[in-house]
Amino acid sequence: MARKAVVQELSRERILDEARLLFAEHGYQALTMRSIAKAMGYSHGALYYHFKEKADLFYTLVNRDFNMLLDRQREMLARTRMGDLGQLQKLMQEFIHFGLENPYHYEIMFMINNSELQLYSRTEQAQCLELFATVVRSVIASNPGNEHKMYTLPWSLFMSMHGFISYNIRYQQSYEDVKKLAEQHVKFLSEGLLY
Repeated sequence: MARKAVVQELSRERILDEARLLFAEHGYQALTMRSIAKAMGYSHGALYYHFKEKADLFYTLVNRDFNMLLDRQREMLARTRMGDLGQLQKLMQEFIHFGLENPYHYEIMFMINNSELQLYSRTEQAQCLELFATVVRSVIASNPGNEHKMYTLPWSLFMSMHGFISYNIRYQQSYEDVKKLAEQHVKFLSEGLLY
């Protein structure tokens, strides 16, 4: 009985890992549970054993990916001082690093263009943006006279990082390929907070 449970858990992990690649490569609409199962060498019944529908499979992926990103960011924030420009720079660098080292995760989390699917990730995207905005606002608050930037600047900075990540994913650049450029990008963006 214990052996069967282990096999089922591994099977679920394999489904998630391979489905992520398929969603990123073919898009959500092009795939069915049957086509996902066929690509993996499973019967579609094996997928339905673990997931009630394609949307459930997709949401499980999105939820795991956002939790992984948020856990990494929270861990990094716990080691740094709130309101410090260096903390913001580390958070931005961590976000870029995550996106470029996990391009399939990032595409599913932020780049799939489907209104139905965006409903599945809206809460998680909001949590990610709010964590980032909290750090940006703490840096802004430590520099009097910049209060007018409190609500627009976090979004602008986030979109600048998203553009950097998306561009480099498009050209299949890893984090190591563009590490120096990423560091300069983060420095340029974060130093703009001081003025």
